[in-house]
Amino acid sequence: MNRKLLTGSALKLIAVVTMTIDHSAAFLLRYVDVFTEPLFAFHGRAMTWYAFMRLIGRLAFPIFAFLIVEGFIHTRNRRRYGWSLFVCALISEIPWALTHHGFHLMSHNVMFTLLWGFLGLCAIERWRNDRWRIGFTLLVMLAVAFLFHADYNGPGFAFIILLYILRRRLVLQAMTGICMLPMGLVAGLAFIPISMYNGCRGFIHGTVGKYFFYAFYPAHLFIIWLISQMIL
Repeated sequence: MNRKLLTGSALKLIAVVTMTIDHSAAFLLRYVDVFTEPLFAFHGRAMTWYAFMRLIGRLAFPIFAFLIVEGFIHTRNRRRYGWSLFVCALISEIPWALTHHGFHLMSHNVMFTLLWGFLGLCAIERWRNDRWRIGFTLLVMLAVAFLFHADYNGPGFAFIILLYILRRRLVLQAMTGICMLPMGLVAGLAFIPISMYNGCRGFIHGTVGKYFFYAFYPAHLFIIWLISQMIL
């Protein structure tokens, strides 16, 4: 039985849906009483809708990170790919600041982490015959990732690099996610759909389809912020 059922487009859709669930809880539903009431008991602790939705959200980053590695490997134009991530990260700072109550140096959106990871992969490719230069560059980039305070910061950057290094070892990739990411055991579950990836692009075709997913990130944050202003 062929278990490679999911295309890259399907993985993107899963990541987008779980991310939206997470952000809806984090920036909106945490203030609604019904979502903070106990839903069921889990290991002796009361699980609320808010906490459950945040757990679901832990699936998003590992999938996005995996797709960044796939994008790096398969894109025909890495320069354009990088610029697309950069523009999306810059635009996303506005709704990110709105949902986080203003601009400040200690909080930046996750697109910067994905961009930084992509640039780290570019560095590996650029100096693939010079391990010392690669090692030094990645250490500097890791330090910058911690100092910049983008979402998932240093661990997120390192996770993307390790996904690339371990790209033919799915079990080790999953163990890396479990060990490095917040709520690691839940994040590790993201490798169930990832294990079903068949290497095909899927239903997303053309410029509109491709850039829709870039636009979705800042757009959904802005919509969540607008809703919060109307009901809170």
